[in-house]
Amino acid sequence: MQKRKIGSLEVTIVGVGCNNFGWRIDAQATADVVDAALDAGINFFDTADIYGGGKSEEFLGRALGNRRSKILLATKFGMKFDEHRSGAKPAYVRQAVEDSLRRLGTDYIDLYQLHSPDASTPIADTLGALNDLVKAGKVREIGCSNFSASQLRDAEVAVHQEDARFVSVQNHYSMIHREPEPEVLPECVRAGIAFIPFFPLASGLLTGKYRRGQPFPAGSRGVDGFGPKMFTDENLAKAEAWADFAASHGHTLLELAISWLASRPAVASIIAGAKTASQAKANAAAADWRLSEAELAEVARLL
Repeated sequence: MQKRKIGSLEVTIVGVGCNNFGWRIDAQATADVVDAALDAGINFFDTADIYGGGKSEEFLGRALGNRRSKILLATKFGMKFDEHRSGAKPAYVRQAVEDSLRRLGTDYIDLYQLHSPDASTPIADTLGALNDLVKAGKVREIGCSNFSASQLRDAEVAVHQEDARFVSVQNHYSMIHREPEPEVLPECVRAGIAFIPFFPLASGLLTGKYRRGQPFPAGSRGVDGFGPKMFTDENLAKAEAWADFAASHGHTLLELAISWLASRPAVASIIAGAKTASQAKANAAAADWRLSEAELAEVARLL
């Protein structure tokens, strides 16, 4: 599988988003997904301390076992874990990384990401604490998530020369949700920051399994809380049009959604979630479609 750079890390163009682990699937199902992803050539796994109340990290670490050194492991901190654990103050950064290391069963994290900006803490203070973790060997690279272009610039200015700086930003991006395009993606190109799209399949809308006027599959996100927000008639109509385009070129909507993101500037790895081994395999294979300039132009018109 094609690999791209996140700082010094060479990650596969398709990764695994681990937000389902410990919440929507149990430890055995997590192991099945991890095994399938590894067999398919994926080397990048992205989780967070809050996913499943910590169980995502626990299940992922357990599933990896002695294969930890063969993969690149990303996790996040900063969103509210409980009444006493949240934010990006230096003391909490130090506590959060130890908690994640313990749950993951490892002694280092490849990419450690601030999950959300913390307005109550100067970004320079957070960056200083993260730099200490890099120097200590507990973290290899640092990144951020849910940052605007101006917040990325603020972080760039705040970092001391020779110290660790954000090498990636992870924001919501898909064919449905294109908010990063006007400002964040150009900033990533300018600053040499890798972009990691989350929700690349729009909570499953872009897998091709949803159709207007048909009941949503049992156990899907369309029926467990995401329906009213994402699965509108307008979005379903868009997805059907894109699926027809993909089919006319011998591909699926899933392959279009992943391959289109892979064609976007600064995108390093598309972290698609999976609940089953078959989904993990399908996600891994989806980036094989290298969209031509003519196909990209057709997609642009459809969008």
